[in-house]
Amino acid sequence: MLFLHKDKKYEFIRYPKTRNKSLRAWNAADELIIKHLEDMNLDDKKIILYHDRFGFLNTMLRAYQPLSMISYKSQEKAIIQNREINQIPTDDLQFMDLFSKPRLKMDIAIIKQPKSLDLFQYYLQHLSQKIKKQGTVICGFMTRHFSESMLELANEYFEEAVQTKAWKKSRLLIMKKPKPYKKRDLIREIPYKDEVIRHYPGVFSAEKINPATAYLIDNLDLQVRDKRILDLGCGNGILTKAMTAMKSKADYHLIDDFFLAVESAKLNLTGDNFKFYFEDNLKIFDNRTFDFVVSNPPFHFEHENNIEVSLELFQHVARILDDNGRFQLVANKHLNYLTHLEKYFNEVAIVDENEKYIIYECFNRPVTEKEPVEDYQFNA
Repeated sequence: MLFLHKDKKYEFIRYPKTRNKSLRAWNAADELIIKHLEDMNLDDKKIILYHDRFGFLNTMLRAYQPLSMISYKSQEKAIIQNREINQIPTDDLQFMDLFSKPRLKMDIAIIKQPKSLDLFQYYLQHLSQKIKKQGTVICGFMTRHFSESMLELANEYFEEAVQTKAWKKSRLLIMKKPKPYKKRDLIREIPYKDEVIRHYPGVFSAEKINPATAYLIDNLDLQVRDKRILDLGCGNGILTKAMTAMKSKADYHLIDDFFLAVESAKLNLTGDNFKFYFEDNLKIFDNRTFDFVVSNPPFHFEHENNIEVSLELFQHVARILDDNGRFQLVANKHLNYLTHLEKYFNEVAIVDENEKYIIYECFNRPVTEKEPVEDYQFNA
């Protein structure tokens, strides 16, 4: 979609792609941030960006060479994609993960509000030691997503926290005068049998084991031949943790788009037979790599209900499964995944179901030269 700013046209495409043409790669909160910055002198200012999911802010502020904190692998790819679409060089991009520390203090920090309040707090703690005493933190959000807890957290880390007036149903939260840095342990712990599962803020199912995940664990069926196992969308690694109790001698691979999810899984699983991947798709794996793939796949993207990412993953699961491989997943019944799964697997069985959830087991569709598996494509 096109965005007009100061008589110049920019084009932004969402990554991952979507068939829904009403979904844009930015919203009014992004626009309000840019509008607010126009009244500030940004010359020689060091700018850091948080949660810029599609690279809109990075692209619009490219003249100031902002530092982008990368929470998601898809975010990193989106920033590169939209720079390239607008013919803006990418060789000056500055990426850092949430465990890294900028060498210099920042003048301006910009946060696009995440869905998770815990992740918002993590961002505030992360940047509170990286912002100059006279610096400014700007958080953009849609008014319907605001909560008083956001303001409470802002006051915990900054002396000043003020909201702007609403503009196109969006607002800014302006924070100044960071309080003396005090490290808070934001790692959460949830009980699991006789152990605890630890994870960083923003990871799926923060307070307890997700009911769908627990249901899948109760129905997991590991077999003798399952030696190469993939935990797809691993989160804190709870599924792999459960599988190791059933089968300790296997090669476990865990993948997630969210940086703090992968790092959380590392907290809970140690050993030479665990491999971790910070990645948003399965293209990194060769055909016929795995004997067993297990997942509680996502059907949300921030505040949106969206199964398109999962549908692309399903097709690639069919590609990376061994000829006798199996894919076991749990889903909310209303999602009706069966019709989609049957497109990619030669057999789909229902393992169990209750009033809310359903567990599928899919058997691989052999791929021949006459029947290649193509990348699942969406219209921009």
